[in-house]
Amino acid sequence: MLVKLEKIFDRFSNIMGWIAAFLTLLMLANVFYDAIARYFFRSGSIALQEMEWHLFSVAFLFGMAYTLKEDGHVRVDILYDSFTPRWKAVVNIGGVLLLLLPLSVLIVEGSFWYVHEAYTQNEISGDPGGLTQRWIIKSVIPAAFAFLIISSAGFIVRNIRIFRGEEAPPVQRIEDDIL
Repeated sequence: MLVKLEKIFDRFSNIMGWIAAFLTLLMLANVFYDAIARYFFRSGSIALQEMEWHLFSVAFLFGMAYTLKEDGHVRVDILYDSFTPRWKAVVNIGGVLLLLLPLSVLIVEGSFWYVHEAYTQNEISGDPGGLTQRWIIKSVIPAAFAFLIISSAGFIVRNIRIFRGEEAPPVQRIEDDIL
């Protein structure tokens, strides 16, 4: 039962990772086009420059769910590295339940008015020629943290399985030792 549940959550997190990767490529193409247009053809676009930041924001925010699934988040490993896999699982579960979930719920709940206000006021860019419909980019904030909540459920399931000894702990990557 837990294995199926973990696979469903992991599949969701993988989709978030693919979306973040695609948006990063889209951002790269946008930056490339904008730089070529600006430096070689002396024409630029405020909207394209704003789109770079918007794509970066969405890629970063959607990438949080995938990063959690891959256990790639930043942590202080002074004590954690010496823990057994069972204690690491306990720390991971506790961190999600005591820190990540309450903060994510707070951000989701607190950002709805922010999106609603931008939508009702038809907020646009303050720069001439900038993007309109600012509520769209603002709506990514509660969506991304809702996605993080979903991904954290899979992270908890995986750590429960590690705690029970049903799953091997993730292998530490070489670059983690270098850093």
